[in-house]
Formats: sequence, structure tokens, C-alpha cells
Amino acid sequence: MTKAEIGIGIVGGGYMGKAHSVAMASVAAVFDTPLRPRLEMICASSDESAEGYRQSFGFARATSDWRQLVADERVEAIIIATPQKYHRDIAEAAFALGKPVMCEKPMGVSLEDSEAMVRAAQGHTNMVGYNYVRTPATQHVRKLVKDGVIGDPTWFRAEMTEDFLSEPNLPIHWRTDGMANGCIGDLAPHILNAALALMGPIDRVIAEMETVHKNRPGGVVTNDDQVQMMCRFASGAMGHIFASRVATGRKNGYSYEIFGTKGSIRFDQEDQNAIWLYRMDGPEENRGFTKILTGPTHPDYKPFCLGPGHGTGYQDQIIIEAKDFLTAIHAQQPVWPTFEDGLAVMQVTDAALRSAESGTWQDVVHSQGR
Repeated sequence: MTKAEIGIGIVGGGYMGKAHSVAMASVAAVFDTPLRPRLEMICASSDESAEGYRQSFGFARATSDWRQLVADERVEAIIIATPQKYHRDIAEAAFALGKPVMCEKPMGVSLEDSEAMVRAAQGHTNMVGYNYVRTPATQHVRKLVKDGVIGDPTWFRAEMTEDFLSEPNLPIHWRTDGMANGCIGDLAPHILNAALALMGPIDRVIAEMETVHKNRPGGVVTNDDQVQMMCRFASGAMGHIFASRVATGRKNGYSYEIFGTKGSIRFDQEDQNAIWLYRMDGPEENRGFTKILTGPTHPDYKPFCLGPGHGTGYQDQIIIEAKDFLTAIHAQQPVWPTFEDGLAVMQVTDAALRSAESGTWQDVVHSQGR
């Protein structure tokens, strides 16, 4: 059967622009998707860089004007892979033309931006690019928790730790300017999304933020290097969440631990194909954590590899993301995590910022794109 083509436009050609380009170029072969992506147009900050990305990634055309890309008739679906200060304008313009949008995280610079994006997304296929939650391992953990394998979750600990700014002599750049680009705006959303996916809504938080290296060559850092927060989930469970971009030695410390009334689970993204599961079964002398290696029986693993324990990698997460987006476009509906799910992350971030300023517990305001 001949599959329908769909023209893909990607705004941004850097780190995530490349990842999405590779994913769209290969997803149909991996998952046999109902729609076959056609790399139609890529946009970058200059004509020269856009043309370079076009040639490298295999797009038909290039532009330095995102408005041209969004308006182009042959661009039928749009991926936003720019810094978040551009997200709202691009998304609103695309939705106004009825085009599906996948937007990289975090959704917007502010809670206000994110609420506006949710309003604009109503009635349109939309998705936020939280890729780590799509690993076969974490998808399986979500099922274990939902199925009650560890009983009722009572405590959750998670972190998103990297060390890309741990060297104090690195000069200032865009990531060191503005709270939206700080740790709480850039890294923390990943692990907050995991907390919400695994444990459900967060009702209140108390948070602290810190800039470890306040002065760097070229100027003063205007945002945070690390943030910690205690939280209380709507379920009643307690939690602690930590994010840092100066966690020396950590490269992709997206990790979590869940304690339940019948067992517990541990996971670390740096070992992304393994889950550690403890069950309160049998005599005490025989109990212990069991290492589960992902394989073809776990979600979205088999299309990549038939060998258990052979593993999937970072790019595979983006390919899974591309499959979900294309499937949603074909079904003409949003796909998890939707823009509303992205807004939920921003609502927790907003409460954490208020808490860090006041030094008190703050309620998470669960607005719906008011």
C-alpha cells in the first residue's frame, strides 16, 4: 500500500534540529508509520547556516525566515527546535493555519506564554518534545506503577544532573542569561515531566535556587545553576526533585527512585536500558533488587532491535517521538505529552520560582490555558 507523504518543516538546525531531522528521515523505515515524512524545509538564523543544514540533513529547501517556512503550502507539519523565546510566536502562527506542531521543551519563556500556546493549540494536533520519558525503560516503569506492582507510591526522588557548566572559567553565553535559560527553565522541566508522568499532579512545592558560579569570563550570570524542591503530590506522596548544570561528573543524570507499599523502582538514564525493581515477595532472605534489561517485549523497543539487552540510544528516543507525532497527525488528535502537559510542567516551575523568592511552600496553580 502506498503511504501518504507529509511535508515536514523544522525551525532550528542545531542540536535538536539535527536530532529531529535524522528522526524524520528514518522513522518510517523503523516503525512503518502511516505517514511518510518528506524533509521539505529547514530554517536557521542566517541564509548561510540554513543552506548548510539543508545540504547536511537532506531538506529540499532552506530559509532564514521562520514565517516563510510556516506559511509554505508544502510544509504540512512543523517542528519547533529553537530557543524557547521564539516558541509562542511560531506555534501561534502555525496553529492559525491549521498545521500540526511539535514543540521542543520547555514550551515558552513564561507561564503566560505557555497558557497562550495551549489556547492556540485547541482543536489542532500538538505535542511537546519530552523525549526521555519515551525510553522503553521509562515507558515500562509507568506501566509497573500504574499496574500497582510496587503498591501505592509513597515517596519519589528524582534528579536531572549534568556538568556542562561545572567549569567556572567557561564564558557567559545564552544559557547563562535569563531565568528561562537557567537550570530551572532548561533542565528541570525534563525531570518535572517525569515526576508528573510517573506520580501524577503536584499540589505544592518549596524550592531553593542557587547560582554557584556567579561571575564568568565576559560578565555576570543572571540565572540559576541548580535548584532543589520538596513537593507533595496530589496522591499524598512526598517527593524531592533536584536539577543541576554544575553536577561535576554527571553527563545525563535523569534518574529517579520510587518507593511503594509493596516494592520500589530505580532508574538512571546514563544506564537507560536497565530498570531495578524490588518486590516484597517471598522470604526476606531471598529478596533484593532485580535488574530488568529492556528488550523486544518492552514498549517501542522491537522496531529497533530483536535482541534483548542490546539496547536503544538517545537518537532512538527522538525517532519514537517522531512516530508518535506522525501517528497523531494521521489520527488528527493531540498526543501525550500535549501542550497541556507542557503547561503542567510550567505550572510547577512557576510555583517553584514563587517559593524560592518567598521562602515558603507554594500551591501549584492548575490553570488550563485561561
